[in-house]
Amino acid sequence: MNLREGKGGRVATIDESVRPAADAGGADDGDGPKPLLGTNALLRAFTVLEVMADAARSLSYAELSAACGLPESTVRRVVATFAHNGYVLVENDDRLILGPRLIHLGATASLQLNRWAQPHLERLVRETGVTASIAVLDSDEVVYLGQVVSGHTLGTFADVGRRVTPHSTAVGKALLSQLTDDRVRATLRRSGMPARTDRTITDLDAFMAQLAVVRRQRYAFDDGEQDVGVRCVAVPVLQAPRNLSMSLSAPESRMSITDALGFLPALERTAAEFSDALRSAL
Repeated sequence: MNLREGKGGRVATIDESVRPAADAGGADDGDGPKPLLGTNALLRAFTVLEVMADAARSLSYAELSAACGLPESTVRRVVATFAHNGYVLVENDDRLILGPRLIHLGATASLQLNRWAQPHLERLVRETGVTASIAVLDSDEVVYLGQVVSGHTLGTFADVGRRVTPHSTAVGKALLSQLTDDRVRATLRRSGMPARTDRTITDLDAFMAQLAVVRRQRYAFDDGEQDVGVRCVAVPVLQAPRNLSMSLSAPESRMSITDALGFLPALERTAAEFSDALRSAL
């Protein structure tokens, strides 16, 4: 986030790859893999994509089979269909990575996500007078997907599409609070915990202690930990189809801790309404 003149009601969006659904497939009969039909086949297909996306690295068939809890023969049939359609790439050493066709699906899904978020963020800005944002955890980084900037002369904004490490932001803490401790520790070991300001928590154990508090109270603060002079409060968007968080931010001079706590009911209500809207659209 940075300080600048805000433009009331402006909404920013970005394309961001998300994990899409796809049809599972069977063995190749010469004209391409035959689709597997039925709910169980679809669930297996979702599982394969989710595991590959969460791994954030190439996987062997055996690794993917173990992580999915599926027989390797089943995984090979599912991967055959995805590879035939460009959703999975099989490298020369038989290791598997997500394919380029997911970029188009992810971009389309992100545009739709921001379209759904816009009226919720706009209403939140009207109620609080400070900037509202939504963010997602992409691999080991936080990505700002959408934002409505407050109309105040001195406001805050995060470049939409900006990627930041999760340990120093309220949105990142709210996102990490939805993961297990093991996944949080693994994420932060990979991303690192650099000091963005003199307030940034850079010790893993200290961060985990704060994250336990975040989970109990269901909101997180960034008190000048990412950008000097900027305060942010965030909540997880619970029960959403993917890991999301929603936040309010402003210069410290315009949003005290007391102000931020006073905004929490509106923030929590808006996050819940946004989650309901996403789930009802599926």
